[in-house]
Amino acid sequence: MADTQHPPLSYEDSATTQPHFSTSLPPEVVSCLKNSRFLHLATCDGPTPHISLMSYTFLPSTPFSATPTIIMTTNPSSKKTLNLLSNPRVSLLVHDWVSHRPPTRTRDTMRDGSPPPAATRSSLASLLLNLNTSAMSSISTTISGSARFLDVGSEEEKWCKEQHLENNTFASDDGVAAGLFGDASRGDEGEQQQQQGRQGSIGAEVDEEASVVLVEVKEGRIADWKGGVRDWALVSEEEQREMRAGRGMVNGV
Repeated sequence: MADTQHPPLSYEDSATTQPHFSTSLPPEVVSCLKNSRFLHLATCDGPTPHISLMSYTFLPSTPFSATPTIIMTTNPSSKKTLNLLSNPRVSLLVHDWVSHRPPTRTRDTMRDGSPPPAATRSSLASLLLNLNTSAMSSISTTISGSARFLDVGSEEEKWCKEQHLENNTFASDDGVAAGLFGDASRGDEGEQQQQQGRQGSIGAEVDEEASVVLVEVKEGRIADWKGGVRDWALVSEEEQREMRAGRGMVNGV
């Protein structure tokens, strides 16, 4: 009996799939980027790739770019930083594990996957929440592109770091906000922890000197839990018009 709830994306060989061009990101990609807490960042400098589990911030656009953007931070001396300085090409993997993302302090209502604090204060509520959201965890997306470091002290770096901090400071049961750059609500103790680097999220450096890395989301691949795949690419409206015009000609000429 066919499963009508989870239709396969495609059963073509992944090497022969044709990208789906659009001026907006596929909804599956948006869902993954909005709701997942971490992503896997693959960098390479030499024969062996290097993979890191990263906290990140996804924004549909910024005051500095209309392109969907992923913000990350990294220690200037880390392996991934050295790799990126040598080779900016990256590959990202994101799952729609919405049940794994705790509440944040941000007022941004676009993040559907972050449950309210009341939904995680009891074991029964947590169990029901996980059961209700586990069914949604069926899609992952890979993103290919180039990473760039923001200029230290620039307005773009300051703005992106602030957004990243806001998006990765999570509310705990006792009301204490803990996240990227330490516990800002505990006065001197929080400041000491910030300086010593004792708190923070995976892949998000607590050092204020951390480098800010941006990846513009332009192309990738969606995979579903059945093994189906679909390639996608983000294009401008002008590029889309040109492609549509080309399809109406013989051999695109």
